[in-house]
Amino acid sequence: MTWLREPLQALASEDVLIGTSSWKYPGWCGQLYDESRYVTRGRFSESRFEKECLEEFSEVFPTVCVDAGYYNFPSPAYIEGLCRQVPESFQFAFKVTDTITIKNYPQLPRFGEKGGKANEHFLNAELFKSAFLASCERRQHQIGLLIFEFSHFYPKDFGRGREFVDALDAFLSKLPDSYAYAVEVRNRNLLQPDYFAMLSSHRVAHVFNSWTRMPSLAEQIAMPGSFTTDFVAARLLLRPGRAYEQAVEAFSPYKEVKDPNPEVRAAARKLVEKAKEKPERGKRRKSFLFVNNRLEGNALSTIAAIVKDAK
Repeated sequence: MTWLREPLQALASEDVLIGTSSWKYPGWCGQLYDESRYVTRGRFSESRFEKECLEEFSEVFPTVCVDAGYYNFPSPAYIEGLCRQVPESFQFAFKVTDTITIKNYPQLPRFGEKGGKANEHFLNAELFKSAFLASCERRQHQIGLLIFEFSHFYPKDFGRGREFVDALDAFLSKLPDSYAYAVEVRNRNLLQPDYFAMLSSHRVAHVFNSWTRMPSLAEQIAMPGSFTTDFVAARLLLRPGRAYEQAVEAFSPYKEVKDPNPEVRAAARKLVEKAKEKPERGKRRKSFLFVNNRLEGNALSTIAAIVKDAK
């Protein structure tokens, strides 16, 4: 997959950055990673691989989405450690910690006693700035995108979609405009003109996402107003209709494509072409497209197919 470097860098020179969701996949050894780089005492060291493989990843890819930021507020040391492994031009996207984006904590083991309770920090702009953005300050030039991922809302969370739009509007109005932000929702009924217009008013991108219960990428692209700002953000995660757990069971350890999806690849190419369009005036922000192994079985091959057939 080292041949990918040239076309990916060419796209990056046009401010279109394509990468993967996370990068620590031993199944990519022999494709992207040289397994011998991570051998200790004659054996492959998974701990060494997880600690060091980002450097090799960045030799081919210009960006990656850091999913780990979703589970814990990143410390300055954590961000610094990531940035030291990559070139100065490399751009990170971070999923914002779910402490900010969960309305009511689900009954999951990782939430402990908070499970089933309301989240007092939901859309807390001051906490986001102090616990997340403060850690980004020193390496802000390498943080290309911050993604607010909102899990599926239920009626107990919001009685009407307008309530969420208003709450998000108030939150976004309190954020500094020195970062590029994007919003990813998992409720198809939220994809309405007022939602897109609100994001546009803040110059925040709607994340075009391929997900279990969301409209297809092609359907989202066709929605009036869905391109809400001067850059594109997309995450190709799952085939609509397929649950995350089903994809993990079917595709792990992600060595090869097992379920090609021509429709999502074609839609991704349209997003790339849209991202390459020149702005009417001024300088645009960088666009980002991320591919997950759970989409087809192997994100590297999916990206290769998208890039190979892109105009």
